Amino acid sequence: MNRLDYLIKYLLDEDPQYSEIQIPSDLQGKRDLFRALRNVRPPRPASEEFLRLQDEELQEQLNEKGIVTMPCRGESSFARESFVQGEKCFAPTTMTIWQGDITRLKVDAIVNAANSQMLGCFHPLHRCIDNAIHSAAGVQLREECNAIMLKQGHPEPTGQAKITKAYNLPCKHVIHTVGPIIPNGIPTESQREQLASCYRNIMACADENHLESVAFCCISTGEFHFPNGLAAEIAVKTVKDYLDKHPDTSIKYVIFNVFKDIDKKIYEKIL
Repeated sequence: MNRLDYLIKYLLDEDPQYSEIQIPSDLQGKRDLFRALRNVRPPRPASEEFLRLQDEELQEQLNEKGIVTMPCRGESSFARESFVQGEKCFAPTTMTIWQGDITRLKVDAIVNAANSQMLGCFHPLHRCIDNAIHSAAGVQLREECNAIMLKQGHPEPTGQAKITKAYNLPCKHVIHTVGPIIPNGIPTESQREQLASCYRNIMACADENHLESVAFCCISTGEFHFPNGLAAEIAVKTVKDYLDKHPDTSIKYVIFNVFKDIDKKIYEKIL
């Protein structure tokens, strides 16, 4: 039995409702089923053998996608000038746009746009960033998030930030935040402040953990329907304000990760 067959069978055997599912014969079919089964799997321990083989598989998939080492100069960037305060010289912080799959970025932390349960997306093969990050990280990420939520004892409030390990992602950490949901696409002043709070608390979390590089996704603009242009304006302004108010920050590089062309154009215009 090859690695993927073993991993799929392990997941199928965990739940009797999957007893009729057949393992596909093609590689992509197997990988899709492996991801889908992990997407719907509740947080619970897995065997050491499963974790070892899962990690091997996810590392192979990552190497196939290719790791992008950041920070690097993107097509558009904005650098704060270094300056001297007293006898201490503060280095510049560069804000850069990078378009692509955030799960490929080798930075200190990437940002995950989570929901209030903080356990990742349970919809099989969903295209949201929450699903992509948890799928690439492995089942350990949902386990760690579950431990955090059990200790917390209530859903995650909008605008806060929680940091975890990254497991099979090339980054060192994942910082999770819950953005505001805008059903009608017209955010209130309170919801604008909630989005700004996401960015402030992520920056503060990165600082508290002495991180030098953080890659933001476009928080709340996907499934949560925050207008893309306004969200980008809030993101850049909040990050700039944080950097201005914290000249001794550990953060040297801020990457605004975009996936869609429209978001890339918006951030290019703002920066």
